[in-house]
Amino acid sequence: MAGTTADMRREAVVERLRDGMARGVLSFPLTSFHRDGSLDLDGFRAHVEAQIATGPGAVFPACGTGEFFSLDEDEYRRVVTATVEVAAKRLPVVAGTGYGWAQAARFARIAEEAGADALLVLPHYLVEGPQEGLVAQVEQIALRTRLPLIVYQRGQVTFSTRSLERLTRVPGVIGLKDGHSDLDRLQRLTLAAPEGFLFFNGAATAEIQARAYAAVGVPAYSSAVHAFAPEIAGAFFTAHRDRDDAAMDRLLRDFYIPFVELRDRRTGYAVSLVKAAARLRGRPVGPVRAPLTDPSPADLADLEKLLAAGLDLVSSPTPVGVAQ
Repeated sequence: MAGTTADMRREAVVERLRDGMARGVLSFPLTSFHRDGSLDLDGFRAHVEAQIATGPGAVFPACGTGEFFSLDEDEYRRVVTATVEVAAKRLPVVAGTGYGWAQAARFARIAEEAGADALLVLPHYLVEGPQEGLVAQVEQIALRTRLPLIVYQRGQVTFSTRSLERLTRVPGVIGLKDGHSDLDRLQRLTLAAPEGFLFFNGAATAEIQARAYAAVGVPAYSSAVHAFAPEIAGAFFTAHRDRDDAAMDRLLRDFYIPFVELRDRRTGYAVSLVKAAARLRGRPVGPVRAPLTDPSPADLADLEKLLAAGLDLVSSPTPVGVAQ
């Protein structure tokens, strides 16, 4: 009976995620810090509430955009707990976990106690491993939590088709998030997975490749832009959902591609540029923690101009990507 109950709970999470993925982008909130680097929980709560108010499909606290790597266990507990409280069951909460499996299991236990619905298993720390080791890492985490797992392949983690088939048989594993953008490999994985297995586009600035991912069966994506400009992210999601190629092209050409070019100027801008943009919008997110650095004054000025142009694009008399 216990196994049946676990299966029912897991399937309920899958259905909520699938429903949310069809309705909106996946929100990865920033973790708020004070100027001295300490956790700003009040600022974080305000940021999460503002994110949820825009209607994302799910919220993923303490992941890559949320600087999981810089949080200690107590801070992690407070961040996940605050997200669960603010979400108040309005949408699924998927917390990040990572490092080696022993440490990942500790974070998983904290997330479970905090009331998270599922976990995103971030790439493990430092070392590379063979395929059997990558699968074993996930198996060890799954043995130590009752929460469903979404596995993130990125960096040194890349699963073969055979490894994915093994992962889909691990109790608790419900999906795969891809950050490699190898569409040949990804197509093989989607075709090898059982019906109902979840896939997510986790490419950096995922909107750039949203159409390509959708073409191989992965329409759902996470949006870093949603963390600072949900108006722009929402307009793109609407255009993508409605297959409005003209609207997507304009958003890509006039905002997303220039944003990616700015992001690529310096290592770490995938997070610090997003956080700087949120500050420009008056969001209480604070600075990044080392080893990340905040943008240079010149890059910040360019970001401010680009952000203003993007917001103008979606607030014009005939806004891009908004159904009329």
